Amino acid sequence: MSTRLTRRAAAAVLALLAVAPAAYGQETVTVFAASSLTDSLKAVAEAYKAKTNKTVTLSFGASSALARQIEQGAPADIFFSADIDWMDYLQQKNLIDTASRKTLLGNQLVLIGAPDSKPLTIAPHFNLAGALGDGKLALADPASVPAGKYAKASLTALGVWDSVAGRVVPAENVRVALQYVARGEAPYGIVYATDARVVPQVKIVGIFPGNTHPPIVYPAALTKTAAPAARDFLVFLSGPEARAIFEQAGFSQP
Repeated sequence: MSTRLTRRAAAAVLALLAVAPAAYGQETVTVFAASSLTDSLKAVAEAYKAKTNKTVTLSFGASSALARQIEQGAPADIFFSADIDWMDYLQQKNLIDTASRKTLLGNQLVLIGAPDSKPLTIAPHFNLAGALGDGKLALADPASVPAGKYAKASLTALGVWDSVAGRVVPAENVRVALQYVARGEAPYGIVYATDARVVPQVKIVGIFPGNTHPPIVYPAALTKTAAPAARDFLVFLSGPEARAIFEQAGFSQP
């Protein structure tokens, strides 16, 4: 009996030794990405796993919050921002691999409302305040979050910001602003065109002219502490399979 147990134990040890190199040699890749990338980047990570059998860990939030987390030492391998400013911020702090930085995607800024909302013509001095009635305008925090900064820039260029600034509900990120409108807590909100496609409880009622705000682009880069395996996923992000997924979600190529 003891001999059988000894043989089984030895076999178990050999099995562990056989898989240990693979298990311990596989690096985990962590991506910090703008919340507007949530659905599409999950699909890209799944496609990458199907192709390579490697899992990518995704953490989503406002680009501003993620950049500050990286600055404070959060273990991220790739930063995928919704604007240039926060990528520049980390570059100035010498926290990204500048040579790896590339702009991957573009987007549009849109005004959303409930499914029964009437379209609004977005033009200089359009009456957004009147359309709001007694309600609020949902948008990502214009003080720091890219979607909110784009929204404020556009409304300012159109001469509308001052009339609605006191009615703004600042959200921690663009997906939270989307949910405020989807739940009926705000009659209108400003999000990216890709966000508006995510939930059926909202519809696009207007598109902001691209010349009223800085170009909406998504740069990605390795961090200075990135694991070697992260470079492969960054290459995959700019490849044809990922590009097809992003385009299906509504993102454009910059």
